[in-house]
Amino acid sequence: MSRRIITDNKTLFANYHALQAGDIVIGRIRLHPGEESLLVDLVRRGVHLIPSALSQLCSRSKTLQVRLLGEYMGPGTSVAYDLHDMLRLVGEYKERCPVVCKLDRANGGAGILRFASIEDVYTQAVLGALSFPFVIQPFYQDCRDIRVVLLGDTIEAYERHNPNNFRHNLHFGGVSKPWRLSEQQLDLCRHIMARAEFPYAHIDFLITPSCETWLTEINLRGGLRGASLTQADYLQQVESIHERLVAELTGGGNITKAG
Repeated sequence: MSRRIITDNKTLFANYHALQAGDIVIGRIRLHPGEESLLVDLVRRGVHLIPSALSQLCSRSKTLQVRLLGEYMGPGTSVAYDLHDMLRLVGEYKERCPVVCKLDRANGGAGILRFASIEDVYTQAVLGALSFPFVIQPFYQDCRDIRVVLLGDTIEAYERHNPNNFRHNLHFGGVSKPWRLSEQQLDLCRHIMARAEFPYAHIDFLITPSCETWLTEINLRGGLRGASLTQADYLQQVESIHERLVAELTGGGNITKAG
């Protein structure tokens, strides 16, 4: 069977309606907000996506991550879709408990907001200062922030720390140091990636003072500041993973590159 392999957005959408079962699209598909359902259409038609549609959707949405991977996250992590959810959360949270909101599509720490209480979040939501949906969770005190980069057999983990910012963002004064993953933490990475169909990932964990490990976020791509892995090496390894997945799909069949 002849298969087409598409490797860029322009070619994908130029040939979108002609794609057939068995065709392959490689690389994250760039979509405008609201276009995510196109991934469902492609999968329904039997088009193979590398990375998977589910992993691409998870990378775009923090709220979807909570719905799929909430069992691996800290207690109290929820999604607020509307004011009815906020009223429910007001009843579930302690009034004086600090909370953190994560805006759904913001990256690089820009969408992480801390509030003194759930009532403060409710007030901002009612006044329209917070756009639904968003993730909400208690502010976990004194946790360590760990970034794990997983690319096939390459695994690199490092701790990020910023004494002046609870976000521990390395772009604004944070520092990093290597972190040695335990076997349990590595198994947790594998379970999370399998559940959301990630062929490779950047995974962020919080390590509590009692040594519990909680997922905070997963993405197909992320910053490498703090890692020893170079951007060139990273891209080369991602390409190798893509090639291996294509080989598994084609089994040596005829391939026509369309991009």
